[in-house]
Amino acid sequence: MKELTHYIGGEHVKGTSGRFADVFNPATGEVQAKCPLASTEELNKAVEVAAAAQPAWAATNPQRRARVMMKFVSLLNRDMDKLAEALSAEHGKTFPDAKGDVQRGLEVVEYCIGAPQLLKGEFTDGAGPGIDMYSMKQPLGVSAGITPFNFPAMIPMWMFAPALACGNAFILKPSERDPSVPLMLAELMEEAGLPKGLLQVVNGDKEAVDAILDNPVIQSVGFVGSTPIAEYIYGRGCSNGKRVQCFGGAKNHMIIMPDADMDQAADALVGAGYGAAGERCMAISVAVPVGDETADRLIEKLVPRIEKLKVGPYTAGDDVDYGPVVTGAAKEKILGLVQSGIDQGAELVVDGRDFQLQGYEDGFFVGPHLFDKVTPDMDIYKQEIFGPVLSTVRAASYEEAVSLAMDHEMGNGTAIFTRDGDAARDFASRINIGMIGVNVPIPVPLAYHTFGGWKKSMFGDLNQHGPDAFKFYTRTKTVTSRWPSGIKEGGEFNFKAMD
Repeated sequence: MKELTHYIGGEHVKGTSGRFADVFNPATGEVQAKCPLASTEELNKAVEVAAAAQPAWAATNPQRRARVMMKFVSLLNRDMDKLAEALSAEHGKTFPDAKGDVQRGLEVVEYCIGAPQLLKGEFTDGAGPGIDMYSMKQPLGVSAGITPFNFPAMIPMWMFAPALACGNAFILKPSERDPSVPLMLAELMEEAGLPKGLLQVVNGDKEAVDAILDNPVIQSVGFVGSTPIAEYIYGRGCSNGKRVQCFGGAKNHMIIMPDADMDQAADALVGAGYGAAGERCMAISVAVPVGDETADRLIEKLVPRIEKLKVGPYTAGDDVDYGPVVTGAAKEKILGLVQSGIDQGAELVVDGRDFQLQGYEDGFFVGPHLFDKVTPDMDIYKQEIFGPVLSTVRAASYEEAVSLAMDHEMGNGTAIFTRDGDAARDFASRINIGMIGVNVPIPVPLAYHTFGGWKKSMFGDLNQHGPDAFKFYTRTKTVTSRWPSGIKEGGEFNFKAMD
């Protein structure tokens, strides 16, 4: 049995808590490794090492820090297949999807190469007689990130790349379900030239999370995961005086207008609803056709596409559409919600409950499901299923469709498919959701824009990556400097406005 490690001070360090989590092969259901779960003492030791290394890194000029990012991009491209292979083996997603996971993280690293420009301050010459005023963006010190299982390469890079580019040290607490790729990324960062001790990987569960939230040296915390945990981390972190950004769950609606290209809409829904087995916070899980005629045409297009989906392990080739879900518990939760949809009166148009893959009967595979005539009071509508289940909610009008998305407590992403520019423009302007797609089913912004939802999908005031990342991982210091032209006698004791 392979025993994984932490990565502290530039070395692989065995866990000492005596506690471990099983890392499964989702395709077979077998335990393939044990992941150590850190104690509070282990986490605090990693913070000590990071805090000792950080001042020298902060004093390194931004251009040199950017060169480390440039080299890291080169190494990510060199090891792309190796990283994707390790990712697929622990997460279960297809090999092309795993490469996409690495690629979308790599693109944020590319953006961070622009750190010298992004970290420039402001200067005012002659703010008053002999007075200049300028601002500096300075690193926080030690930052931390708590990342989810569904993107074990992308989301860690979304956090640690800008944090390090800004001059911080970083503590990464990845998911204990698929921790190998984060450990590999830490090795590659040091191969790229990052000094030892600046990127620490500490595996763990709630004990490690609480240690991060309570450690007074850690100045900021980023999190991606479920909404209840996001609320917990945000509340506890903020109460401890930390800067916190937490990204929670999602229930993403895609509105299909009567004038939409129905083939395009159906293709988009299948990819966005079933890709990565639905284990994406930006997956489309609710289709909202406007009008019964539109709904009937959509269902007619969807059913044959869904029935042709190829489900299998990543080793079965690049034509596999999606793989298993991450654990047996995840599979049981998904199937439980499917049963609740049936019990509460939704029409199960495509039934994947009896799906079995020959030779992989113990794997965590879930067949594709399609519901029609779902209503907002049903559990499958209210809850994030995080599986290959697409719910169709029929709306009588455009206004009703918009209201469905706006009234849901989640506000991560949404999309509209239409040929009507006026409807698209109105939708993008009015909707109270953070990321919008117009004829784009998964509207994840590129690295130089920012990623973030609204409502209960996000807690905090700054998004991930893009310009917001450089705001989140720095503090602004403003200096007022006076160099008098002559010597004056005596002092002034009153508070004066600038002349």
